[in-house]
Amino acid sequence: MTDQQIIEALIARDERVTKRFFYANCRPLFLSIIRNVFSYEVDYDEFVNEFYLHLMEDDAYRLKQFQGRSTIYQWMKVIAIRYFIAKRDSMIDMEPKDTHIDSVVQNEAVDGEKKMMAKMDVERLFSLMPNKRYVYVIKRLMLQEAEPKAVAQELRTNVDNLYNIKKRAIAALTEIALKEVEKYEKEISK
Repeated sequence: MTDQQIIEALIARDERVTKRFFYANCRPLFLSIIRNVFSYEVDYDEFVNEFYLHLMEDDAYRLKQFQGRSTIYQWMKVIAIRYFIAKRDSMIDMEPKDTHIDSVVQNEAVDGEKKMMAKMDVERLFSLMPNKRYVYVIKRLMLQEAEPKAVAQELRTNVDNLYNIKKRAIAALTEIALKEVEKYEKEISK
């Protein structure tokens, strides 16, 4: 495919071309940008999702600006670097600020010791998650029950992307929790 055909397929939302382009063809380029632009860990899927939404805003206005004066990869590199350099400094610091969870267990019937143990268990699982943005999203949306629109604004993203982040965050937390259960079961069976 020519560069112009790729652009046209992206604008037409051709799923096969879009997936191959962003997850295969551009992967080395985007991984390099992630390494050089961000000082903290950034999930590749989240990066692609953010960038794709940026490109597709206003009826794919940015993609329609491609004129073929350079290769599509050089053009993508410039657009992505500009976008993420501007965004990285305005994104929320993803380092955990507070290790206390006040709303994990709200059932009054649970005594104080069990409540404290539950908080500690959840915090431990959060500490095992390498992507602190995921931790932040789970805390704000699920534990603090913040409005999605407010959290999206805090993260300088849109609500649709926030739900994608939440889905990946829950999947990551679930995977970590299952590994911890498996590890615990192996230890007690010794």
